[in-house]
Amino acid sequence: MTHTSTEIAAQPEAWRRAARMAGTVEGLPRPGDRVAVVGCGTSWFMAEAYAVLREAAGEGETDAFTATALPAGRAYDHVLAISRSGTTTEVLDALAGTRARTTALVADGATPVAEAVDHAVVLDFADERSVVQTVFATTALMLLRASLGTAVEPLAAEAEEVLADPGSAVDGAAQYTFLGQGWVHGVAREAALKMREAAQAWTEAYPQMEYRHGPIAIAEPGRVVWVLGDPVPGLLDDLAATGVRVVDDPLDPVVDLVRVQRLAVRSAEQQGLDPDRPRHLTRSVVLG
Repeated sequence: MTHTSTEIAAQPEAWRRAARMAGTVEGLPRPGDRVAVVGCGTSWFMAEAYAVLREAAGEGETDAFTATALPAGRAYDHVLAISRSGTTTEVLDALAGTRARTTALVADGATPVAEAVDHAVVLDFADERSVVQTVFATTALMLLRASLGTAVEPLAAEAEEVLADPGSAVDGAAQYTFLGQGWVHGVAREAALKMREAAQAWTEAYPQMEYRHGPIAIAEPGRVVWVLGDPVPGLLDDLAATGVRVVDDPLDPVVDLVRVQRLAVRSAEQQGLDPDRPRHLTRSVVLG
């Protein structure tokens, strides 16, 4: 079994541990704070999801940026960084350039990012050996969702049911598009990235409402559109007219992401690829 597969299977218990932490951990944004959330790659997508959720919960204005795009000089009360490795150069640069309070979610407390912030939230039980992020990313998001009042236990139980399912009928499609509305757009982007990283698949991701403004033109039989979260009115009818295969299940979007992670591993293995070691990628981007 690959490291990636083992880490995918570890998610339900990691989510439970994160939820137990959420009520006691120090350094998370306070209600009313103006917050920027930063990360790179997968962490950026988790930042986007949290930012939308936090604003929707009435906790305060929240922006999400890839670390290189954090606006210089914009006034924030708090900058929250998500960095599994704790070594990403762009994240360190963003933290160095802010005067706001800073917190980082990391997998290792003895890293430059953890040492650069006012508060480090260490999720060492969700650390990974694989280059491809699965358990750390979803665990970080579950910690943040729990801090906003989401009940995580039902989601962990739902994920266990998904992990017991042997597979999916959408293996081997020529192309995959992932759609998510609101906070789920970040999850959709992460789903597409997992398929690209592990299986070198042709994937795209869009907000559901934006998909009909052009991208639907590539929908056809032999391709898949995967709707994460509730479909907006009219979307499924528009997709049915294209002949594309549609995946639309009543799962929590992060639980549905677990299904995509497993699909990515299967797709990689079917092609003779190693999902633990995607080509051209390393566990962390450290610039010279």
